[in-house]
Amino acid sequence: MAFKGNLRTGFAHANEKNPEENSSPILSRTLSVLLWVSFVLNILTLSFFYPNIPEVAIGDLFKINGFTILIWSTVTFFSALISTYSTNYLKGFRYQNRFMILCFGFTLAVMLFVISNHILFVIGSWLFMGFLMSQLIGVDKDWGEAREASKFTQRYFLSGTFFLAVGLLLLAFQLDTFLVSEFISQIDTAPYYILFIAALCIITAAIIQSAIYPFHRWLLSAMTSPTPASALMHAGFVNGSGILLAIFASLIFASNTQDVLLIIGGLTAIIAQFTKLIQVNVKQKLACSTIAQMGFMIMQCGLGFYNAAVVHLILHGFYKAYLFLSSGEEIQHAAPKSTEQIRIKPLQALLVLIYGILAAILFSLITGKGTALDSGIFLILIVAITVGQVTYNIVKEKSLSTGQKLIVPPVIFLLGIGAYGLMYNVVTVLMGSMPNVAEALPLSALQIIFGMVFLIGFFIMKLGIYRQIPWLYVKLMNVSQPYKKTVLMYKSNS
Repeated sequence: MAFKGNLRTGFAHANEKNPEENSSPILSRTLSVLLWVSFVLNILTLSFFYPNIPEVAIGDLFKINGFTILIWSTVTFFSALISTYSTNYLKGFRYQNRFMILCFGFTLAVMLFVISNHILFVIGSWLFMGFLMSQLIGVDKDWGEAREASKFTQRYFLSGTFFLAVGLLLLAFQLDTFLVSEFISQIDTAPYYILFIAALCIITAAIIQSAIYPFHRWLLSAMTSPTPASALMHAGFVNGSGILLAIFASLIFASNTQDVLLIIGGLTAIIAQFTKLIQVNVKQKLACSTIAQMGFMIMQCGLGFYNAAVVHLILHGFYKAYLFLSSGEEIQHAAPKSTEQIRIKPLQALLVLIYGILAAILFSLITGKGTALDSGIFLILIVAITVGQVTYNIVKEKSLSTGQKLIVPPVIFLLGIGAYGLMYNVVTVLMGSMPNVAEALPLSALQIIFGMVFLIGFFIMKLGIYRQIPWLYVKLMNVSQPYKKTVLMYKSNS
């Protein structure tokens, strides 16, 4: 009991030294309520006006439409959920108030970004998002590694803002307008070299924020952030590149830089999945998983399906927020286990193939994609691979009977693919006023070659062949290390 008394005294002493940082449950609950109210209002607006969401312009500076309200609904939901979770999770934490204010400010920055029609507001809100996220990563000022992680990530975010500013200002001065809506409508009048340079700059800004290779180390180095901040980062911040690319989809098409997105995104998805398999830290595994999912999202943009990328970022947000907020439970229940070699029987392989094909057909029927020889084939290929993988995980499960193994997979993919297809259609309607966000590209030799490389890499990973190549293992381990000063370089003073 004496130890508990000393512990309470230590907390009181810490708060006396920093009275301005005293946590207040009133502030936390107030901000959480504001975020939940905002989420409910956004959802009600979408439900009431769908499918004909009116477009509202606030002067020339801001524009609100179905897409902006969709993103507002998404970001306010995740922020409200994480803020509510943090009210108890961070109770007694010296910087709880600071965390809650930064979380709320980040939400407002994202909401400002998606409605901005003047490029100075676009650049400013993008910069503000990065600054607030770096502050969340280093919210514990007494922890040396956290301070280093904050400074390290901030350099990346400033670089991303620089590239975004260069790309947008280049277009603005060339087209003599600072309004996004105007220079998107005039995009075809600009010289190709201007479009190409501007597109590369905006793509660079996007892949930096999404931690796409070779800009991935900032996310691996951000593990000093509290778990709720990690959830917000992985569920919201890294997804911002999908929003940015969707807004400037016309520029990507006009500059013919889709293949850049396809290759960078696809290679990142493969490499990050490999690096995930060799991690032993739960949060590092989740970070590598996020990088891989961002690679898939960027790849979908490269195929011309920005609407699919937006669906992906929303679903990934739900999935990753859940994984981070429950990561403590996973650590508690984790136990060392030997590596399981993949051995698939002929009947299992047949079921995987059949259910994968059926899922692809179902998705094609719901969305109309994959019925022509264009980039839509890759969308249904990803669906088939995903369902095939889930099917394999079910049919190899020893606790299930043969009948259950035959029935469970189609039930799961009927519900899952059906929901995904319907969500795809809803998002497509909400993005209907945005040009070039759902245009399939003609099937090219580069896409076919890259698709084959992607499949080969996927099977090398799933079959565990990489374990037999020592140099590859070492390379993957080295490339997935965080910045050295963010790991065990300081003694905590807290």
